[in-house]
Amino acid sequence: MTAPEAPGSPVRFGLVGYGFGGRYFHAPLLGSAPGCQLLGVVTTSRERRALVEEDSPGRATFASLEALRDAGVEAVAISTPAATHSELTDRALELGLAVVCDKPFALDAAAARRSVALADRHGLVLAPYQNRRWDSDFLTVRRLVADGILGDVVRFESRFERLDPDAGPGASGGGTLLDFGSHLVDQALVLLGPVASVYAEWRLRENGLDDDVFVALTHTGGGRSHLWGSWSQAAPGPRFRVTGTAAGYVNRTPMDGQEELLLAGHTPATLGPDWGAEPAERWGRVHRGADGQTVPTEHGAWDTFYPAFARAVRGAGPNPVDPRDAIASMTVLDAARRSATEGIVVRPA
Repeated sequence: MTAPEAPGSPVRFGLVGYGFGGRYFHAPLLGSAPGCQLLGVVTTSRERRALVEEDSPGRATFASLEALRDAGVEAVAISTPAATHSELTDRALELGLAVVCDKPFALDAAAARRSVALADRHGLVLAPYQNRRWDSDFLTVRRLVADGILGDVVRFESRFERLDPDAGPGASGGGTLLDFGSHLVDQALVLLGPVASVYAEWRLRENGLDDDVFVALTHTGGGRSHLWGSWSQAAPGPRFRVTGTAAGYVNRTPMDGQEELLLAGHTPATLGPDWGAEPAERWGRVHRGADGQTVPTEHGAWDTFYPAFARAVRGAGPNPVDPRDAIASMTVLDAARRSATEGIVVRPA
């Protein structure tokens, strides 16, 4: 178990992996997060070690988790190919490190359960990196629901759709169901709770990986979620259409803007209070039949995850994402995989 530290001291982090997610998402957010100190990056690639030096001159690189631990790291963020997530998570936990693991947290629910049990056994904080809970548009949906503006939600429609057929997860990424589905299903569970049944469809690419995924969830509370994920959609639909008993909400903006900001080189530290702000032309609308009203979009808040995780490591606050939520999501995704393969409705085990 990690040795006790002073409550106010920053948590010493290491980043495992420096591909797209590590370089453009985790490194900038960790590097600008209050309560966090990024000590270095684990990568065995000469090219990626050069990128670390280019992006952050002087930042240390390491060849293994063990070397990172020996350098005094207390927690790691894992951003490597999906097929390595469970192995690296479990190894880090065995080394006494708290862990943030990018999506998909695991390739199936059984692996997720093993990691959560291991964290419990060692008394370590473990969190799936569900940053999309803090998307500007999803925070807006949650605000509208909490304020009673929509009434009871009866249908939640959510899309991650892009036209970039040469992109998407590689063979080690598990396909679009696990890639986009990890976020889509998590948001649906956050909004509408546990799932009673799952129906899914997909199209298999020539490489055998799935794309153009559709997942229909019936929640135990009676609401329904319709979720789409695609890297091959020439006409993306609305990011959200949420139907309630009192009103509906539609946001046609393709995606929250925080990814764009990070790719442009901005961070929460450089933008300050402007971080996560969406321009008015990207705001959604609340509809009641023919009547519609534009409503301001909440500021995106990806920058809140790592400070909250650091507080949890110090015992000063709750874990921002309960790792058992990853088990719930993976159980639904396991059912969706079976449904799409066999063409049946599946009740999650």
